[in-house]
Amino acid sequence: MVSRKKGLLVSIEGIDGSGKSTLAASLVATLSSAGLPVLLTKEPGATQLGTILRALVQKKEMPICSKAEYLLFAADRAQHFEQIIIPALEQGKIIISDRMADSSLVYQGYGRGLDKTMITQVNSWTMNGITPDITIYVKVSAQTAFKRIIQRNAEFTSFEKEQAAFIERLIIGFDELFAARTNTVWCDGEQTPEHISDYAERSIISSWNAL
Repeated sequence: MVSRKKGLLVSIEGIDGSGKSTLAASLVATLSSAGLPVLLTKEPGATQLGTILRALVQKKEMPICSKAEYLLFAADRAQHFEQIIIPALEQGKIIISDRMADSSLVYQGYGRGLDKTMITQVNSWTMNGITPDITIYVKVSAQTAFKRIIQRNAEFTSFEKEQAAFIERLIIGFDELFAARTNTVWCDGEQTPEHISDYAERSIISSWNAL
């Protein structure tokens, strides 16, 4: 277990197309302009190893079973915490991470049907027992998310190619997971990006000032 001196860890979660990446970038820009020590990162792909693993799971140019898929994300997470998250927390930064462990619990647990208890245990191990101080959940309908993905006019990832039933399981998973959490900020992803960012920013500033 790593002893946390200071810093604030914020994860942003939601299905693909929810607008979480846009929110993450907006939060970093506004917090940075306010003079706060902020770092933008993501899972998977924030490290050199993560970039390789991200390409493997998103392009799937070879068959990857569900367990192997999850373990690739877990490997990325372990490297992410060792190389980026823990040092940034010790430096007293506000870390904004586009996805974290909850995505694995939802995508591989609810989505793929893997053992959620096992995923939770492995996640904790890869993260040295550290958990986000705040999780911002950007909730949208499957229809809205799919429309946005189409509008990007970019190549679909393996997850964006999944059937509607898979996406609905993800939404159910996120809803159930965060319903029992007291540190989750629910954001209506159907609202404008500016509205969502302002709402999330207030929660982060409040938590930062309370440290």
